[in-house]
Amino acid sequence: MPDTTTTRDRKEVRDYIRTIADFPHEGILFRDVTTLFADPRGFRMAVDQMIHAWAGQQIDRVVGLEARGFILGGAIAHQLSLGFVPIRKKGKLPATTIAESYTLEYGEAVVEIHDDAIRPGEKVLLVDDLLATGGTAAAGIRLVERLGGSVMGCGFVVDLPDLGGRAKLEALGMDVHAICAYEGL
Repeated sequence: MPDTTTTRDRKEVRDYIRTIADFPHEGILFRDVTTLFADPRGFRMAVDQMIHAWAGQQIDRVVGLEARGFILGGAIAHQLSLGFVPIRKKGKLPATTIAESYTLEYGEAVVEIHDDAIRPGEKVLLVDDLLATGGTAAAGIRLVERLGGSVMGCGFVVDLPDLGGRAKLEALGMDVHAICAYEGL
């Protein structure tokens, strides 16, 4: 029987990701996942692949990092029939929070989580769109652990391995999965 699969049917997640040169600074190749999210086939493929990486593991909650991690985390939580917890930039959550600071290339940033968002002993999957230096994800892991939760692993659509984020998270004992990787900055 002849192969009736079209080129469109053979697309991979990375085929839906747009690259924008010199954003936000000259010399940077920005991996824009908004084009992935806008395409129903690509978005479903990404969510399915992220879920597949954690098949068979007990997970109690999905935690998403601001902001694109909210889009992925909400969809993953829905598919797994789990609750979703946002980790946000400082000052964005309305109830009592705990905060964690982390280093950026040119300064420091702070993320927060509600102090009642994770119960002691809960197993958490942390997700975001892109893994670069790992600073935001590491801060998110520390917040979950401070609340008594256990991060089972970290899932990303894109890994930028040259920036060292995967190595940083693995050094923290994390199981890290990314759908695709791009060399360079």
